[in-house]
Amino acid sequence: MEAALSVGRRRGLVAVWVVLATLVLSIAALELHDRRHASLRSSAAGPRFLLPVPVEQLGALEIADRGRLHRFERDATGTWFYHGVHTAAETAHMHTPDPALSARIGQALAAFGRTRVERRFAVDGDGGAYGVASPELVVLVYRANDSQPLAQYAIGGIAPDTASRYVRRVGDSAVVTIANYQIDNLQGLVRAAAASAPRGSAERR
Repeated sequence: MEAALSVGRRRGLVAVWVVLATLVLSIAALELHDRRHASLRSSAAGPRFLLPVPVEQLGALEIADRGRLHRFERDATGTWFYHGVHTAAETAHMHTPDPALSARIGQALAAFGRTRVERRFAVDGDGGAYGVASPELVVLVYRANDSQPLAQYAIGGIAPDTASRYVRRVGDSAVVTIANYQIDNLQGLVRAAAASAPRGSAERR
């Protein structure tokens, strides 16, 4: 009789453990399912970046500021340098491999690569009301070893909130806003790079 009871108890304990194991596995499966869906929702609703690719995939960035073209380029080691400044009528330009400037270029462009689109406006026409029809500032980005720009951005006026800036990607029908300090940073970089370039030491091609 006792043997029969002992066997019954063991079977009951096994059944309990099986039920508990099943519950634990079910809970773990539900948690994994929820995490996957949360990750997908996060990706779908994630931030929209201005640049089409990460800065690490770029080989050069140009800033055309009122007719003067400033080019920042990445060398074979991945280090950014200031390629120089020239106008359409000039063929001379400067290379200035300055370690301190290279670090500043890298930091500024890394920050620009994180620029997020704040708002988006559908625009009919040239977007003149936003200052992007005849911009004083144009930004062009290039993939490594590509001669044609990956994207071009017309930088327009400052939004009424004074914290945002209107931008239009060339070929896009919409105008977006980004944080104005990102443009201030680029203009500050241009001033610092131009000031660091030694006068009279131009390299002709």
